[in-house]
Amino acid sequence: MTHDQALVALRSVIDTAPGPVSVVVVDTHGEVVASVAMSGAARDTYLNAQRKAYTAARSDAFTTRQLAEKAGGSPTELASFDPQFSFFLGGVAAFRDGDRVGAVGVSGLPGEVDEQLAIAAISAAGLDAPA
Repeated sequence: MTHDQALVALRSVIDTAPGPVSVVVVDTHGEVVASVAMSGAARDTYLNAQRKAYTAARSDAFTTRQLAEKAGGSPTELASFDPQFSFFLGGVAAFRDGDRVGAVGVSGLPGEVDEQLAIAAISAAGLDAPA
């Protein structure tokens, strides 16, 4: 995930979000490349967005939704994952030519909306999101 791609992803979310959110774009290691907490976004949404992006970048799942489904709500399963992982919707891995290049995490709206904003942001940056 280049810095320019990350900025395009941020701008996509800022321009299309129906309400205030936080957006974090990370590289394949889960390290922040670019981020923003929109005016009016609750402060905890930034950490949530960061954890969502980290999860999508570092887990074997393509989205936080997919990882949550894999864990199935089992306390034992949930305890076995990286403690920084998030199981809330809104974290989506980004791919280029089939290779994971980073991820986008969005937080602040209902999970389905966060997830759709992340998918659209990845597409806007010229990258592929999982189907």
